[in-house]
Amino acid sequence: MSLPFDLSKPRVMGILNVTPDSFSDGGRFASLDDALRQAERMLAEGADILDIGGESTRPGAGAVSLDEEMTRVLPLVERLHAELGIPISVDTSKPELMREAIAAGAGMINDVTALSAPGAMAAVADAKVPVCLMHMLGEPRTMQTAPQYDDVLADIIHYMERRVAECVDGGIARGRLVLDPGFGFGKTLHHNLVLLRGLSAFQALGCLFL
Repeated sequence: MSLPFDLSKPRVMGILNVTPDSFSDGGRFASLDDALRQAERMLAEGADILDIGGESTRPGAGAVSLDEEMTRVLPLVERLHAELGIPISVDTSKPELMREAIAAGAGMINDVTALSAPGAMAAVADAKVPVCLMHMLGEPRTMQTAPQYDDVLADIIHYMERRVAECVDGGIARGRLVLDPGFGFGKTLHHNLVLLRGLSAFQALGCLFL
């Protein structure tokens, strides 16, 4: 059973990528023991939540098969849940992994595609865990190739309005939704700064947000 998240106040999330190619820590924690030790360090340093990623979403990153992503993520989720007793988030866009990760003890799903994959919304609708919906323009392989918006803040708020409405219609309560505008995911530096200045505008959607 997953540990419940209390997201009523700010929380510190530790990022643990079990990938060979993530931009920050790719390849450093590929073994289960190394990943567990890093998780212990982040917990000791004040992390409230650990976010586990098995597929890099850095600019230019290639796709990873479902089997490979499951092999990277699920054993670590099981050990963290059993040994550390800290809430776990899993960063994935694959509905099959969402289901398996929640069953293994994950208490949050963090999806850079905002549950847009077929079956993703249904995978988490009955799980009663928080879900982070992120905005990304395009896909990791292409997202930083001259991204353009009519009005970056208005465009992303409109996107989030649609995704929130679709999630609520799909059985995911608004109070379970966390919104992430996706800094750096299909955005220039100018776009990022505009979003940062306009973050308060996302409050009108009635969800939590990063």
